[in-house]
Amino acid sequence: MLLAFLTLMGVIVLVALVGFFTLRKGPEIIQGQAEVDEYRVSSKVPGRILEFRVKEGQKVKAGDTLAILEAPDIMAKLEQARAAQSAAEAQNEKAIKGARQEQIQAAYEMWQKAIAGLDIAQKSFTRVKNLYEQGVMPAQKFDEVSAQLNAAIATEKAAKSQYDMAVNGAEREDKLAAAALAERAKGAVAEVESYVNETFLTASADGEVTEIFPKVGELVGTGAPIMNIAVMSDMWVTFNVREDLLRGLTVGTDFVAFIPALDKEIDLQVYYLKDLGTYAAWKATKTTGQFDLRTFEVRARPITPVPGLRPGMSVIINAK
Repeated sequence: MLLAFLTLMGVIVLVALVGFFTLRKGPEIIQGQAEVDEYRVSSKVPGRILEFRVKEGQKVKAGDTLAILEAPDIMAKLEQARAAQSAAEAQNEKAIKGARQEQIQAAYEMWQKAIAGLDIAQKSFTRVKNLYEQGVMPAQKFDEVSAQLNAAIATEKAAKSQYDMAVNGAEREDKLAAAALAERAKGAVAEVESYVNETFLTASADGEVTEIFPKVGELVGTGAPIMNIAVMSDMWVTFNVREDLLRGLTVGTDFVAFIPALDKEIDLQVYYLKDLGTYAAWKATKTTGQFDLRTFEVRARPITPVPGLRPGMSVIINAK
């Protein structure tokens, strides 16, 4: 009986020791993942996908053409705007140049004709006046000659005004209005040309094509995303850390993390720290001895570039 009791006690002690060493709480592991900045490529104008110049996974440089849209309605508007610009520029040139040379010459000839008529009217008036003063010519005739002289004077002045108008061209206000219309038409053409340029989608920064949404031949609307470009030079690591594990993870501090996919350790520096709100709080299960803990988002950047690091890779740190 004693031997059996001692044997049972030995087994219990052995099981307790094994459970203590195997089931005791290990070090806290904090797991995050690599993230990268992305931007979406979209167009200001609706159109049909005519051609893709890149494929998913391809690296691109800033300014590279990524896709070309087909927008026949925009091209039609461009032709209309250019036609309106040509008409406005012609009107402006006409206002600046003034009347045609033939019109100026015709106005001059009419003026010379009026001068000749005025000369004859003045001579006739002088003769009739002398005869009237001598009592030879009746008053009725003198009045008629006087009226003819006044009419000839007025005709000469009108002809002179018509000639001056032909020589000087349009009024200053008319010239300014014509110039303004020409500039307006020019601006309309520039606006439509900017829409035409939007049919050529280009990369705004160096990166890598991660996803292309539509297919060739599909219609896309204004502002619809065409593809995603990942800026591989702007990569960081994000962690969700319970606040009791934040010791040593403050903004500006450096720490070491392990990347299983690369089987290597990297140096990171914290640049962002923010709580995730009450929805991410860790709730205590006991009413005594424990309290609720908030969860914080911690972002860190590699101190030096890490070759082979890709978005989505796991990054692990041991909490102290």
